Order: sequence, then structure tokens, then C-alpha cells
Amino acid sequence: MNTLQAIILAIIEGITEFLPVSSTGHMIIASSFFGIAHDDFTKLFTIVIQLGAILSVVILYFKRFFQSLDFYFKLLVAFIPAVVLGLLLSDFIDGLLENPVTVAVSLLIGGFILLKVDQWFNHTTRENEKEITYGQAFKIGLFQCLAMIPGVSRSGASIVGGMSQKLSRTSAAEFSFFLAVPTMLGATVKKCYDYYKDGFVLSDDQINYLIIGNIVAFIVALLAIKTFIGFLTKNGFKVFGYYRILAGIVLLIIHFFIHPLTII
Repeated sequence: MNTLQAIILAIIEGITEFLPVSSTGHMIIASSFFGIAHDDFTKLFTIVIQLGAILSVVILYFKRFFQSLDFYFKLLVAFIPAVVLGLLLSDFIDGLLENPVTVAVSLLIGGFILLKVDQWFNHTTRENEKEITYGQAFKIGLFQCLAMIPGVSRSGASIVGGMSQKLSRTSAAEFSFFLAVPTMLGATVKKCYDYYKDGFVLSDDQINYLIIGNIVAFIVALLAIKTFIGFLTKNGFKVFGYYRILAGIVLLIIHFFIHPLTII
């Protein structure tokens, strides 16, 4: 990895982390094109720079994070499924991360779902996360676990989960943003622990890449969140659905007819 590659990956992370298009899937593909996807540090980098994107949520919704203990308990309940399944399926998930076809197929399936989601869940009865129960928070957390499959999109899965519990599009998106904080923080801590447990040590250049990546991801995510909320409120999910379908088709064409994408 070099500085330019670190910046490009961080821009991709900042734009896609909170959009229903799969940040992991996009970074997997980008790092594959760069020829650095097999590198252990690249895998660490794509997880750790999510902290920068997460910080943007804390800054934009600062007051919401200090509204009540009930808010934190609901996030904890929604976070539990990801912890349990993440630990149980760690090796299986790592295997999926190495398959570009998995990403492409997930993009396609998720795209078709997004074309219909506004039609399926158009009976809103809850305008903010304060109105959801602990049971509903847990169900949203189960939806989020679908994003363990590369290409599914963590934000997309949890937003659809929120809408299935009768949250409005905006409220479901915001709860997805909030849920990203403990989820991505937990994933980062685990990835760093595994990296050092396997005997790797960060060089000075690699530390610099992580710093640059987090700063860039933070700035880009700030802009992406504000733009996404406004767009989603007015237009719904169809544009993202069409984008995912197009991206999945292009990826399959490249992989099978132009040049195989090697991720391992």
C-alpha cells in the first residue's frame, strides 16, 4: 500500500459506510484492483479506518448520544447479535471476504431488495428511535448481521431492519448510524487484536496510512451522511438499488470475461 491508495480507500469508506451499497464490498474490489487485497495490513486498514467514519456520527449527532441511558441499552441489545455471530462465524466470514463473486451476487440481491423496500415497509408508526422496544432493537441487530456477508451493506441491512419495525426511512437510517458506533468499534478492536496475535507489528509508514485514512474517512463521511439523509427522505432507496444492480453486473463481467479479480 502507498499513500495514494490509502487516501482512495479512505474516500471509498467515507462515501459508502453509511450508504446502503456496502463499504466492505467496495473496498474489497478497490484493493483487488490495486493488487493489495491479499496483504494482511490492507485487511486491517479497511476495518480500522471505519473509526474515522464512525467519529463523524458522534460529531453530527453529539446531543443524541447524551439523551438517556435507555438509548445506550437499546444500542447494546441491537449490538448483541453481531457480537455472538461474529465470534462464532469468524473463520467463515474471513472466507467470504476472499470471494469477489460473493460481493457481486450480494450487490445484485441487495439491489433488487432496495427497489422494493419502500413499497414493502410504507406504514410508518414510529418517527424516532425512542419509540422502539428492546425486542425491536434486537430484531434490527439481527438484520445487521446479514452484513457479515460481503456486499450486503451493514447500513442497508440495519435500515431495512428498522423499517420492518415501522421506523420511518430517516429514523431507521439514523438508528443504523448510531448502531454503527459499537459495531464498528468492536470489529476494529477484534481485528487489531487478531493482527497482533498473529505476530504482525505496524511500521511507521503503516501507522501514517492509518492516521491519514481515518482523517480522510472522517471528513468524507461527514459530507456523505448529511447528503444521504436529505436524499433518502425525498427519494427513497430506488437509486441505490439500481446502482447496486449495475455494480454487481459490471463486477461479474470483469471477473468472468475480462480479468479474474484475485482477493486472496
